[in-house]
Formats: sequence, C-alpha cells, structure tokens
Amino acid sequence: MLTDLRSLNLRGKKVLVRCDFNVPLEGGAIADPGRIDASLETIRYILGQGGAAVLCSHLGRPKERDLKYTLKPVAEYLSAKLGMKVPLAPDCIGDHTGRMVGVLAPGQALMLENLRFHPEEEANDPDFAHELARGKDVYVNDAFGTAHRAHASTVGVTRYLSERAPGFLMMREIEALGTLLQNPEHPYVAILGGAKVSDKIGVIRNLTARVDAFLIGGAMAYTFLRALGEPTGRSRVEEDKVELAAELMQAARAKGVAFELPVDHVVAAAPSADSVTEVVTRIPDDKMALDIGPETIKRFIAKIQTAKTVVWNGPLGLFEEAPFARGTMAVGEALANAAAKSVLGRGDTAAAVAGQPWASKFWHISTGGGASLEFLEGIELPGIKALER
Repeated sequence: MLTDLRSLNLRGKKVLVRCDFNVPLEGGAIADPGRIDASLETIRYILGQGGAAVLCSHLGRPKERDLKYTLKPVAEYLSAKLGMKVPLAPDCIGDHTGRMVGVLAPGQALMLENLRFHPEEEANDPDFAHELARGKDVYVNDAFGTAHRAHASTVGVTRYLSERAPGFLMMREIEALGTLLQNPEHPYVAILGGAKVSDKIGVIRNLTARVDAFLIGGAMAYTFLRALGEPTGRSRVEEDKVELAAELMQAARAKGVAFELPVDHVVAAAPSADSVTEVVTRIPDDKMALDIGPETIKRFIAKIQTAKTVVWNGPLGLFEEAPFARGTMAVGEALANAAAKSVLGRGDTAAAVAGQPWASKFWHISTGGGASLEFLEGIELPGIKALER
C-alpha cells in the first residue's frame, strides 16, 4: 500500500525528492522542460507545507563526473519557475553538500548534482544510498521514468527513510496506467507501432487478455505481414521474430481479439525527405514501406471512434520525415479528439505529437518510456514497490 503524500507532516522536515530531470540539452540550454514542469506540483506542495525540498536526479549517461551533464541548467530553470533561488550543490553526497542540506530552512529548495556522476547510483550501492539519505527525514519519489530501475536513489534510500510516499506525478502515472490493466472500459484498443516487435512482445502478451483490438503500424508491422506470407519488399523486418509474430497473432485471435495490420502503405526507395513516394496495397520488391496508407488510416480511425479506452505506444511511420508522418499525425489527431480515455507512451510517441495544437487533448501522456512499457507488461516496478509500507 502506498502512502498519500498529503497524509505526511512535512513541516520542518528535509524531504529528499527523486525527480526525473533527464531533459534534452542543446548548447547547454534546456530544449524541452516538460519533465521538470511535471514535478513542479509536488515540489511546490512540499515547500508550501513547510518542508525543505532536496531535489535529486540523473541527467544523461555519464560514467563519472562530467560537467557536460551538470544539472546547473535545471537549477536555474527551477529558480525561475519557483520564484526563488534554487542553489546547485557541488555533488549529491559529501560533507559540503551535507552542510548545504543542513542549513536549508522550511520552504527552501536545493538541487543536488547529477546522481550518475557516481557509478554507485546505478549499482544501488548501500553505502552510497545511506549517504544520499543522510540528513533527510522523508523520501518522495516523483520520477516515474526511472521506476523500472533498482538504483540507489529509487530503491536503496528507502532502507534508511521510513517516511516515504510517491509524488503527485508518480501517482498520476500509477492511476492512469493502472486503468489500462484493471477493469478498463470497453471497447478497448491498443495502438502499437515503432521499429521492433521485440520491444512490444511483453505488452502484446499482457494486453491480449484485456483489449478488444490491436492496431499495428510502424516498421514492426512488416514482421507481422511477413509472418502472414505478405510481400514486404525492402521494409524493415526482424527475421528472427517472424515465427513469434505468427504466434502472437494466433494467440490474440484465439481470444477473439482483432489484430489489424496495414492494408496499404506509403513506400519509397529510401527513407529520406526528398524520396518519391507512392501508395500501394502490395509492396514492390525494390521499395520499403515507411508509413501506413490512407485506407489503413481510415480503418484505424474508425476503431478509435468507437473505443472507450485506447493505449498508444509507438509511431505508425517514419514521422521524422514529412512524407511519412501523415499516418501518425492523422491517427494522433483523431485519438486526441475522440471520446475515449487515451493514454500515450513516452519516447517517440510523445515526441511525434509534441507541438501539435491537439496534443494537450489526450487523457494522459506518460513521462516514462521503459517504465510505462514494463508497467503494461505487468512487471512490478522496483521504484514503486520500494515505496510500499
């Protein structure tokens, strides 16, 4: 059972908050602050309750201290958003950082330096976790995007901080994704795309017992089509997963679950913006399919419009290039405007719709890529398990 953050007395306490501030940087500036903004509600609540917020996160994948991955831009962004100075500690552990934590007053915040400057973080080293917890009274995990990793800052610290709770972002993720697994409203549709069948095996298996239909697009669709004996030309196919693809389709249909594959395709000789494209129902040997065609779009939208619950993970074509973005955008817009509860995975799916005027209409866009996939696979996430009483 998880503790409600609102039930904790935070006044006068130092609260270690695990955030997911792994944001993209361009020239040292934050390119997309979405992940930071997503945790502001939790941070403001802690400060408003008279707690002192000690914020920690990783950024990138450094193997040692590398100031290319400093969290200084994040501390500066937080200072502007919170209307108060949020200093950056020189490290996430150590005596200097400990003194900075010690003098924090109620309502103040401190940003710790990148957790992954220490390899002990990913190793879930107990001594590192103990040092990270030192001087704090409460632990709050608001980093759903790292909940599938048993690291020192997501699991190890809970051995030393008995008062702990999920943040508001974490709870929204658990509740929204939980809706997809526990008593979802029907008709229930899963839209799956992206490059690889291998990335979605667990999701397909776990959702087969729950959904009414799978709508399959992206490059992964061509592994399934190959399994049906359809021509795939030079399209990307995972040859070692063709047999598995046939088994997944057979298992779905045995349960009465529709398994919709593209019936037409946008093909080209190469995946580039200046390629000459055409729409075909049979992929030529010298072409590759790079997007779903107009008839497939129409069929997918018809399914969406009758659904009450929809989960979407993975783009339906090579959306990064304009000639192959139509399928993803048309289905995305239809889903955003549909009456269904719509839940989108992070990563390429969220990136594909980012900036579209209808992107804010989805019921929930997850902040976790790998974490949301593992959740949908039915895997117990260690970062959530560690928060239980």
